[in-house]
This record gives sequence, structure tokens and C-alpha cells, in this order.
Amino acid sequence: MSLAHERLCGMLFDTPLLYHPSKAETVARMLGPRLVGHAVTIVNGEGTTDHVAFAHGRPSAGVIGDRMGRSYDRANVAPFDMIEGVAIIPIEGTLVQKGAWLGSESGETSYQGLMTQIARAHRSAEVKAVVFEIDSFGGMVNGVFETAAAMRALSKAKPTISILTDFAYSAAYLLGSQARQIVMPEFGGGANIGALTMHADFSGNLEQDGIKVTLIKSGAHKTDGNPYEALPDEVRQKAQARMDVIRDRFAGAVAQGRGKRLTKAQALKTEAACFGAEEALELGIIDAIGDGHEAFAAFIKEVNRRA
Repeated sequence: MSLAHERLCGMLFDTPLLYHPSKAETVARMLGPRLVGHAVTIVNGEGTTDHVAFAHGRPSAGVIGDRMGRSYDRANVAPFDMIEGVAIIPIEGTLVQKGAWLGSESGETSYQGLMTQIARAHRSAEVKAVVFEIDSFGGMVNGVFETAAAMRALSKAKPTISILTDFAYSAAYLLGSQARQIVMPEFGGGANIGALTMHADFSGNLEQDGIKVTLIKSGAHKTDGNPYEALPDEVRQKAQARMDVIRDRFAGAVAQGRGKRLTKAQALKTEAACFGAEEALELGIIDAIGDGHEAFAAFIKEVNRRA
């Protein structure tokens, strides 16, 4: 297996994810056969989605050491678009932990890039307020809670609003919930407050091909969850427990952002369901239903009226 394939497998299988389940299934079905060389069977699948951020005419918005941010500082250039004192930070496509770029690159937004923008929006005297433009089905766990905390701190210091141009599921909703307000379009969607992980079991295919893999290990749990044997119940239970911990953390972070509008208990009660605009508004998942352009214009007007 090539290094590129090893990297992709590491990002796809046996790692916690905050994806909408249909997006995770889409990725597995699309990449799985290329990575493993044969068809992939999805257990308990929910169907796929062809969602791509800002496709079909949807409007587009423009880690350690923060090397990328410091390069912008040296150039004395803001790492985001800004209109009348309001910074615009896009959260679109698949969300990944590391990526030295701003905005969306090849359909991905990195937490690294978001942290660079959030930090500079927070400390810039020229930035009166911040709009997060969101259209994403979620992504990776690592990095999302730190990014959410940075957004929450920014929201305490300056007016913020999350404007959904379409969807904010799972990790994307976690981030969006940290703004002071959330606006969803009439036919948008949001929430999916849960966690998942995928395990690839090649044992059946290997048996059909007459291939026997022998794992020589030192340490009883060294090969837990390996793809060449059926997943033991004990390992499955550990993975389930880990997902439950992440979901609990997710709900707690949402509650920190939403306050009384959506408590941790209420977030957990959604059981990771996805909601359309009307029900999301009723449950306190969002604050308003409206056109993103109109919400943006109204936000700018209000921010500058108060200034």
C-alpha cells in the first residue's frame, strides 16, 4: 500500500469522526474500493449524499506555533475578507485538523486555518464583528473542540453570527453553535450531535482469496481492531464507549455555546438526529430562519449602528 493510501486509511477507518452518517458512508463507498482493492460492504448504512460545499449555485465565502498566521502578520494582511468592519470566516466542505490554507481547499476546511483567522479576528481592533458562513457535513474530531473553544471566546468579546448557506451537521454544527446567533435557510439542515467510527473487516475477503494473515504481537491488545480479523465484542465495546464520551463532550460544548437555548441534556436528547429549519428553530438548535444574504446585510447594519 502506498504512503498516500496509508494516510487516507488512517483518516477514514478506526478513528473518531464527527460526520453526518451519510457523508461518512459516501466517503467509505467512494474511497474504500480504491484503498482496499475490492468492494466495500457498509453495515447499518443510511444511504449516501452527494453534498459538496457551495456547489449547485450555493454562495461561497470567500496549530502549534501558528506559522501560517505569523506569515500574514509579517505581510500585514488580514487572513479573511472584511466588509464594513465585519470579518467573514467560511466553514465549508469536509473539516480536517491540519492544513496550511485559509478557507476551502479541494473541498476541505482545516481547523488550523480557522484558528489562524479566529485569533486575528479576536485581537484586531478593525474587526467589529464576525460572520461564520457554514456549509458542511462535518469532519474530524481532533482539533474541533479547540476550534470551538476559540470561537466561543471570540463570541464573548465581539458579536458573532453563524449563517448557514445550506447545512451544518455534526462538527460543523458544533462550531456554528459557538456563535451568538445561528440563522438557517428555509430548506437547510443542522445538528447531528453525535459521533461515529468505521472499522474495515477484510477477513472474509482474505478467506475467499485464500490468503491467511498471521499477526505476531507482543502485548495482549497490540492488534486490537486490526482489519484482518472480525472485530471482537470487547474491542467493539471500547470503541462504542469512546464514541459515547465524544458525544457527551460534543453536547457539552454545544450547551456552552447555546446556553439556555439548548442545554446539554436537550442536545443529548436529540439522539444525533438531523433537523430541518422549522424543527431546529422549535428545539433551540438555531435562532432564526432566513435568507443568508439578508441576514448578513442586517447583521452588518446592526453592528455599525452600535459602533
